[in-house]
Amino acid sequence: MHFIMIKTVKLTKLFRTEEVETLALNAVNFEVKQGEFAAIMGPSGCGKSTLLNIIGLLDNPTSGSYFFDGTDVADFKESQRTGMRKGNIGFVFQSFNLIDELNVFENVELPLLYLKISTRDRKEMVNKVLERMNIGHRAKHFPQQLSGGQQQRVAIARAVVANPKLILADEPTGNLDSKNGLDVMNLLSELNREGTTIVMVTHSMRDAAYAHRVINLFDGQIITENAQVVEEVL
Repeated sequence: MHFIMIKTVKLTKLFRTEEVETLALNAVNFEVKQGEFAAIMGPSGCGKSTLLNIIGLLDNPTSGSYFFDGTDVADFKESQRTGMRKGNIGFVFQSFNLIDELNVFENVELPLLYLKISTRDRKEMVNKVLERMNIGHRAKHFPQQLSGGQQQRVAIARAVVANPKLILADEPTGNLDSKNGLDVMNLLSELNREGTTIVMVTHSMRDAAYAHRVINLFDGQIITENAQVVEEVL
C-alpha cells in the first residue's frame, strides 16, 4: 500500500504586477503516491514549472492546500520550506544549475554540507554516487570541462546523493542530444524502480513514456490524467 506523498487541494497561484494579474495555477487537485513516476505535460506557460516549484517548496501557493508527506506546507515560511526540502527533495534542471567555481566532486557534495554530514561520510557518499553515474573519472573536472550529458549526470548525482524521497525534474533532457537524453531517462527510471518518487515536467512524448502517469496541464488546470503501462524503453 503506497501512501500519498504529494497532495494538493484547490491549489492556486496568482502572479501580480502593477499592470496585470496572471493566474498560473487554477484550483489544481493533484496527488502523487510514494514510489510513483509522474510526468506533467502541457504547452509553454500553462503552469508546469509553477506547479513544480510549489511541489518542491521553492514557492508558496496564493491559496489552497499542499500536503507533503501528510503535512500541510502551503503556508510555510522560507526557513520552514528549506528545512523540509533538506534530505527530502532533489532537483534536476534543464540547464543543469551546476556551480562553475566548484569541481564535480564539490558540486555533488553540496547538499551533504547543508545536512552537516561528516567529511568521511561525505567522501564515501559522493564517490559512490559518481561511480554509479559513470562520472567518477571526472571528479576533479569543472562543469565547463564536461559535455552536456556529463553535466546532467553530475546534476542527477547531486540530486540523489542524500537519498531523497522525491526527485523533481524540469525538462531534464531539454539541452541534450537524443543519446544522452536516453541515458538520463534510463537513470531516472532506474532510480524510480529502486523506490524514489519522481515528478517530471517535460515536452517530450518519448520522455513521458517512462512515467506511470501523464498529467496534462492547460491554462493552469489539469485537463486529463492518463495512467500508462511502462515498458522498457530502449
